[in-house]
Amino acid sequence: MSRRAAVGALLAAGAAALLIAAEAPEPPVAAPAPSERAVAIFAGGCFWCMEPPFDRVPGVLSTTSGYTGGSLANPSYEQVSAGGTGHLESVKVEYDPARVSYAQLLDVFWHNVDPTDPGGQFCDRGSQYTTAIFTTGEEQRAVAEEAKQKLDASHQLPHPVVTAIRPAGPFYPAEDYHQGYYQKNPLRYKVYRAGCGRDAVLEQLWGAAPAH
Repeated sequence: MSRRAAVGALLAAGAAALLIAAEAPEPPVAAPAPSERAVAIFAGGCFWCMEPPFDRVPGVLSTTSGYTGGSLANPSYEQVSAGGTGHLESVKVEYDPARVSYAQLLDVFWHNVDPTDPGGQFCDRGSQYTTAIFTTGEEQRAVAEEAKQKLDASHQLPHPVVTAIRPAGPFYPAEDYHQGYYQKNPLRYKVYRAGCGRDAVLEQLWGAAPAH
């Protein structure tokens, strides 16, 4: 075989190999692992006021205002606010436990409520506005119980902590207009919050009112 023929044969073989390689499917690229999601549920009075402090926490993925703790399925705001359903205004916090711990979320919760008030929160009175921690499992329950005991033992508050720790049940999201209310209606939210006296009480209890 002449040199020209040999070179031609090599070029042809190389082109065929390149064509085969081009047509072969590329190995799949592994998708990035999704963030792990965990859920925490807290009742702290008006749910409008409980979304902002959690939304600011790095690692919190979402907050949802809703109702839980009662027996009535799919309750409306009017039903819950009137009392008698057993539900509490609550907020469901979805978070990445690799970035923020449940204990840290508990600390945010304590500092945004009056856990010594058995009759409601601030200007909102009735069992539907009382504080509670709804735990999704034994691990959360143990962490919540320990945090409550430590807070009581610290004597930082003027009265015993009455916040209930209960197993989580069905959570019913509130109506759309309640979700992110502080963002959708910032002026009305600020007027309500100031008029309810929330920050004045929080400052008395914790030394400084949290940002909102």
